[in-house]
Amino acid sequence: MPGTQSHSLPPLHYRVETGDLHAHLFRVTLTIAEPEALQKVSLPVWIPGSYLVREFSKNLQKLEARQTGRTPLHVEQLDKCTWQVQCSPAKPLVLHYEVYAFDNSVRSAWLDSQRGFFNGTSLCLKVQGREKAVHVLEIPEPKAVDGWSLATGLMPRAVNRRGFGSYEAADYDELVDCPVEMGCFWSDTFTVRGVPHRMVVAGAAPGFDGARLLADTQKICEAEIRFWHGAKKPPFQSYLFMLNAVDDGYGGLEHRNSTALICNRKDLPHLGDARTAEGYTTLRGLISHEYFHTWNVKRLRPAEFERYDYGAENYTGLLWFFEGFTSYYDDLLLRRAGLLDNAAYLKLLNKTINQVMQTPGRVVQSVAQASVDAWVKYYRQDENTPNATVSYYTKGALVALCFDLALRAEGGAARGATLDNVMRALWLRCKAGPMREADFLEELEAAGHRPFTAELAQWVHGHEELPLKNLLEKHGVAVIEDPAQLAQRLGLRASETQGVVLIKTVLRGGVAERAGFAAGDEWLAVEPVSRAGGRPPESGWRMSRLDDLPHYAGTAKKIIALVSRDKRLMRLELVMPPALTTWRLAVRDAALMDHWVGQKA
Repeated sequence: MPGTQSHSLPPLHYRVETGDLHAHLFRVTLTIAEPEALQKVSLPVWIPGSYLVREFSKNLQKLEARQTGRTPLHVEQLDKCTWQVQCSPAKPLVLHYEVYAFDNSVRSAWLDSQRGFFNGTSLCLKVQGREKAVHVLEIPEPKAVDGWSLATGLMPRAVNRRGFGSYEAADYDELVDCPVEMGCFWSDTFTVRGVPHRMVVAGAAPGFDGARLLADTQKICEAEIRFWHGAKKPPFQSYLFMLNAVDDGYGGLEHRNSTALICNRKDLPHLGDARTAEGYTTLRGLISHEYFHTWNVKRLRPAEFERYDYGAENYTGLLWFFEGFTSYYDDLLLRRAGLLDNAAYLKLLNKTINQVMQTPGRVVQSVAQASVDAWVKYYRQDENTPNATVSYYTKGALVALCFDLALRAEGGAARGATLDNVMRALWLRCKAGPMREADFLEELEAAGHRPFTAELAQWVHGHEELPLKNLLEKHGVAVIEDPAQLAQRLGLRASETQGVVLIKTVLRGGVAERAGFAAGDEWLAVEPVSRAGGRPPESGWRMSRLDDLPHYAGTAKKIIALVSRDKRLMRLELVMPPALTTWRLAVRDAALMDHWVGQKA
């Protein structure tokens, strides 16, 4: 039995030292008390929650193995991330190595004189055959810096008041699912349902309003625990938010009882400023998103993720559910937590809708396909991505919206026919564990008292447009059509820097594509088309921003766009774009809308 085996194995011991801060090197010592005669070790190629092979082993160096004595044992590299050591099973095997840490994201590891951070997938070699043994992580207090503290979701064994010392994980999965933050960070705590929550913030400016961030985060946690469990406790003993504030960055990564977050420093709340800036609203949505993942993907999860394979891609067709539905609820639960009003919530929903509607790839790729393709498409975006793919985050959120409103539209909310209850039913049905699409469909149909096979086929596995307008209008939302921005009408995306209009993406089926524009073109000037069919006139107008086009084109139906491509000048005949519209959502019936967005879980 796996459980019996794990208890019979002696613990594995990792000692992680902040070796050379200026060289950004962690020094790791791994002790295997009872190794196999041919002991294999490997480093993951990816980190769960971020679906891209990142090749963490590229940062590992100076791997050495010893038993008794000073003579190193031979270490044979078997592939890009696996090594083998021939040794004596009767003696402890000690491995020493270094890891370069200079990735200031939530996915890998970072070390300098100001801060240390790492995920176990970047630092901790997996001992093959010992994955279910207890794993001990020891982190001594750095001597090269003063005043550092340590925060992690791991269970402490023996630590000092600053958090340095030894921690314990039940197995390798838990070890690498509990990142570590070190440095002179801001820290405070709150309690929800008797469960302690801690927030640590690195890199904040002196004017950072920590009390406001803490209070808002507590409201989010209260709303989400209420959503899943009512008045009961959540399925974890403690929770840790690790937020890294930087000059320019954004993202988050979920873990079983913690999350690593990164945000723009300017988006943090400021002392003496009660306003809620757009960036702070985005940050609160990120916190809500990653906390919701504590249930939806870390526990309730795709059946394919029941056991992670850290050495290769782990495919699932359900990211539309685990990422998309989480994206639906992250902002909705801000509304239910009292951190947004109806108008502010609709503004966020409006942004998501327009992002999807302005993506030609929505009629090319289904969200189920996008889930499987995440490893090669979502995390490897290029100029053609909007034409070939759709985001399982944004369209997945709209699929969740449609299922929720479809259930409610038939008068089902009063009898419990809501997506909220479907989520809670799945939690119970799957025992907070592996889930399949069939489980979702069965609980959806049980809640709605009718088949949903057609909707699942069309909305999840098909390319049909979602019935958003009809469903929103039934729930007190007015859908207003406004004139579209010029870039959307042209069918392109461009940047404007120091008077240079640079084409970033040419959207499928637009007038820019028909004219022959390509990504990377510099749009230099506009010339009128010759009426006589001869040479274009000598004069034109220099373009410095996209909005110059209507002014320079005047009433002309066609113009000549002068572009530079690979240092060659080209003249492209462009038909002036037709009028297009974009959606604007507004509250039409606040009471009706409140039955959906304002309800208490």
